[in-house]
Amino acid sequence: MAKPLSRLIGCLALMLAISGCATRDTGPINVFTPQVTQVSSHFINDFGDDGALVVGVSFSGGGMRAAAFAHGVLSALDETVIDEEPRRRKVTDSIRMVSGTSGGAVTAAYFGYRGPGEFHDFRERFLAQDVEATLRTSMAAPGNLIRAWQGGVNDRSGFADWLDGNLFDGTTYAHFNHDRAPEIWLTASDIYNGVPFIFTHDTFAALCSDLDQVRIADAVAASAAFPVAFAPIDVAANGPDCGYARPSWLTRAIDDPHASLRLRAHAEALGTYREDDRLATVRLLDGGLTDNIGVTGFALERASADTPFGPLTAEQAVKLQKLLFIVTDAGKAPAPEWGMRERGPGLAELVPALSHTAISSSVRKGFDALAMAVRAWQEEIIHFRCSLSAREVARLRGSAAGWDCRDVSITVELLSFRDFEPEYQQELNRVPTRLTLDARQVDLVVEAGRRAVRENAAISEAVTRIRRSAGVRGAPWPGY
Repeated sequence: MAKPLSRLIGCLALMLAISGCATRDTGPINVFTPQVTQVSSHFINDFGDDGALVVGVSFSGGGMRAAAFAHGVLSALDETVIDEEPRRRKVTDSIRMVSGTSGGAVTAAYFGYRGPGEFHDFRERFLAQDVEATLRTSMAAPGNLIRAWQGGVNDRSGFADWLDGNLFDGTTYAHFNHDRAPEIWLTASDIYNGVPFIFTHDTFAALCSDLDQVRIADAVAASAAFPVAFAPIDVAANGPDCGYARPSWLTRAIDDPHASLRLRAHAEALGTYREDDRLATVRLLDGGLTDNIGVTGFALERASADTPFGPLTAEQAVKLQKLLFIVTDAGKAPAPEWGMRERGPGLAELVPALSHTAISSSVRKGFDALAMAVRAWQEEIIHFRCSLSAREVARLRGSAAGWDCRDVSITVELLSFRDFEPEYQQELNRVPTRLTLDARQVDLVVEAGRRAVRENAAISEAVTRIRRSAGVRGAPWPGY
């Protein structure tokens, strides 16, 4: 009896020793501020061009595969000239809204960080890197089992610090505060309230914190913190009073029985950050848990707008001819082998099938909700434009000549692997959801992103229309 007992004591001692070595870096990513200094503007930047085209892009989750697909989409858009006067402009110069979730958040944040024409080194700086070499990936290691039991195998010293040192160069959200920056919406999941957590000044004001002091890398890592593989990213919520007052849209959303459920849930979550004395820490995990295609940021901005045209300004709404919103979905759509046999799936096959089913359903619902909201938004913009007098049009537009108040349209397009022929889909579906891919896989998925843009009829029509109005002739895509 003594030997089994001694072995048990020895095992317990070893486990405790391993647990002690498995200390996690879970410090909060925010610092408290004595006074709220900035809240979200709820208007996108005006880039000083003719305003005829406004582009929004939203990038899905899916690890490095999603990041590569998004990069391909941006590359195709950056190859297309839409105007030559008074300066040469490409489609990427008209991107005013960028959102991303999980792997797509890496591309979204990097585009916001570098800007049009400057993001092309993303392949070398991220897609070609062996990111997993710096992470704990083996579940056979006892220390990793302990870390998983404690909440996550990898902490902030892993992916977040790698991103900070290798991709975002130590920059914080303050970098986005310039008049050429698009609106950036990165989405994580608040697992206390069960809602998307959007990195905006409004969100951090409710936490009595300044978003400008948060590292871009921490926001991206929170968006990509897949459960168990990563520990939650912590945001402190028990700071001293900073004079925070609810913005009018938040009060309206909570009090209005007809407010959208998405907006109300978001507003109530912000309320808990300041008013729930029990809540000390908001814990963030992968944004794909609540919004795998990253459309919540725009949906909330639209739902909380005080005007029929927000997040556009009145001047932008009057100058607008075409708003193009591109959503990417890099989720795999495999045909499971067990569907072709009489015996049903076992546990090892059932778990990924359940995950795929839940994510696919979420993507469809999210995109349908976005498309419906955008259609209603288009009608509101048209109604606003047609209510203006000729004098108001001239003031906002510069001239009332050739004015057609109904000449505005909004196109929302979903780009996914399902857009391609079956053989190509199968090849893309074999690319794993990881943070390290080989060069052939990266090039395959980047090219898929390029093809998805070039072969989409609605995007081609929208770009061609803007090019013609600017006097630019020829095919919109090089080589097509």
